[in-house]
Amino acid sequence: MNILVCDDQPEIVDAIEIYLKNEGYQIFKAFDGLEAIEKLEQNQIHLIIMDVMMPRMDGIRATLKIRESKNIPVIMLSAKSEDTDKIMGLNIGADDYVTKPFNPLELIARVKSQLRRYTKLGSAQSTENVFQTGGLTVDDERKEVTVDGEAVRMTPVEYKILLLLIKNAGRVYSIDQIYEQVWNEPAYSPENTVAVHIRRIREKIEINPKEPKYLKVVWGIGYKIEKI
Repeated sequence: MNILVCDDQPEIVDAIEIYLKNEGYQIFKAFDGLEAIEKLEQNQIHLIIMDVMMPRMDGIRATLKIRESKNIPVIMLSAKSEDTDKIMGLNIGADDYVTKPFNPLELIARVKSQLRRYTKLGSAQSTENVFQTGGLTVDDERKEVTVDGEAVRMTPVEYKILLLLIKNAGRVYSIDQIYEQVWNEPAYSPENTVAVHIRRIREKIEINPKEPKYLKVVWGIGYKIEKI
C-alpha cells in the first residue's frame, strides 16, 4: 500500500521511510501541507502520516482540506503532548495521534492498525488488484487506468497489454510473448499488430510518447513497463 509521509524535517521523513519500506509499503514524501495535498491528488494514497507544525500550510489546515474529499486514514505527528492538541487533531479528522519523539515500532503498529480497519470497512481496496508505477495506476478490479489521477480510456486489447506489463513491471516481454498472452494464440509475424497497440498505449499514458517514461522498448528484445 502507498503511504504519504509529510513533515518539514527531512531527516524524520527519511527515517519513517526506512522503517515503512522494510514493511513493504511504498512511500511518497511531502514537506508541507500544500505539497501533501498535491501528492495526494497525483497518486493513489492509502494512509497519511502528517506533522502538525509546518511552513506554508500546517497539518491541521491540510487535514481539514483533505477531509473535504478523502476519507483515508490520517495519523498526526506532533512534538506537543497536551491533551488539548490531541483532541483538536482528532476533532478535525485525524484518525490517530503520535507524539514526538516516537518509537518507530509503535508508529508501524498504528499504521498497520489503521490500514486494517480502513480496508476491513471497505473504504479502501486491497492492492492485490491494483498495480502502480509512478503516476500510472491500473485497477484491475474496476478495469480502470489512471495517469496522475486522470482517467485514461483503453480498448480491451490495449488494457490487456498494459495490465500484462504493469503486473510484471521491470520484466521485458518479447513481441511473441505479448501476442501469445494477450491474443491467446500462437504468434505468426505479430510485429506490426503489437507495435500498433504499443504506440496507441503510449499516446494515452505518456506525456511525450517519443520519450516514454513508462512503456519502454528494449531494442532487439521487446517491451517493458519501467519500475518508478
